[in-house]
Amino acid sequence: MDNKLMLMIPGPTPIPEAALLAMAKHPMGHRSSEFDAIFAECTENLKWLHQTKSDVLSLTVSGTGAMEAGIINFLSPGDRVLVGNNGKFGERWGEVAQAYGLNAEIITAEWGQPLDPEKFREKLEADTDKKIKAVIITHSETSTGVLNDLETINRHVKAHGEALIMVDAVTSLGAANVPMDEWGIDVIASGSQKAYMIPPGLGFVAVSPKAWEAYKTAKLPKFYLDLGKYRKDAAKNTTPFTPPVNMFFGLQVTLQMMKAEGLENVFARHQRLMKITHAAVKALGLGLLAADGAGSPAITAVVPPAQVDAQKVRSLMKKRFDIALADGQDHLKGKIFRIGHLGFVCDRDILAAISSLETVLKELGYEDFNSGAGIAAAAQILSGS
Repeated sequence: MDNKLMLMIPGPTPIPEAALLAMAKHPMGHRSSEFDAIFAECTENLKWLHQTKSDVLSLTVSGTGAMEAGIINFLSPGDRVLVGNNGKFGERWGEVAQAYGLNAEIITAEWGQPLDPEKFREKLEADTDKKIKAVIITHSETSTGVLNDLETINRHVKAHGEALIMVDAVTSLGAANVPMDEWGIDVIASGSQKAYMIPPGLGFVAVSPKAWEAYKTAKLPKFYLDLGKYRKDAAKNTTPFTPPVNMFFGLQVTLQMMKAEGLENVFARHQRLMKITHAAVKALGLGLLAADGAGSPAITAVVPPAQVDAQKVRSLMKKRFDIALADGQDHLKGKIFRIGHLGFVCDRDILAAISSLETVLKELGYEDFNSGAGIAAAAQILSGS
């Protein structure tokens, strides 16, 4: 019998049945008053999720498209920018910046380590001529399971006074607290297939008033990703180009679900799932790639011991239990596996994944743990003891 596929990867993530059913409806005209009403509701709830009164714009792109739009709309060729790179996606934003002719200075940390806020402070304080126009940060580095200290880095950017802060929140928005207005974040990019709990296809860019001022003089080329067009049309509850109508049906449902759960409860659930996963992984004698205290509430990167083949773990989890785990990326490919725990994921899902992982490890001949150790460690977290 074919089992239900269980996605335990950092995206796409599981989708609630209510959202699936909503997306299965017959499409409606994207210039109709009925769609305008759905779009308006989604926009208001997106602002709620971002904790902002500023614009949150919806684009038919991936998370990468949203982030590219967030970079190019507010800068000009030759602008000096600081880019944090401690994983695959920080590396990508440096490449995007260089592709558009920006003067990108890369601040690095080893994969698995968080970015050092002091390195940003030093660069920003030394910039007395205010030549730095933006700081580009990945909040939750999906490739390594590291949550960077956005709050502290942002504080140093605010002290600079001139630079914008642009944030890849693709796997943190909806899983971790990203209070846009409270922190004064200028640009936040995210994608639908993560904590939004719907399929890939929609990207979201939140823009502050300060960023819109920079937009007025920005000279990088843009057309489809010109956020000014999206802002103008969003004011009329529509879009400049054809949107994926049925995706908005699903988004309407999942945003309603998140509001019913409550922001603090959403964040607490993701934090709990991370703690359960970390405790279980350690109890099974496996390592965590992310440095202590720097784990992302969205994804855990697991480092198996030398005698355990990470690819075989993933293969057997899929074959035996229909549970999909993610591979490592670039030089970590085949050396780690990643467990996603964001979006439509609950305690039961994590317990199922942990017990299945324990079975797989034993099948692969790894027994450097007591039977049931992973579940016991998880149960201790769940019981609050």
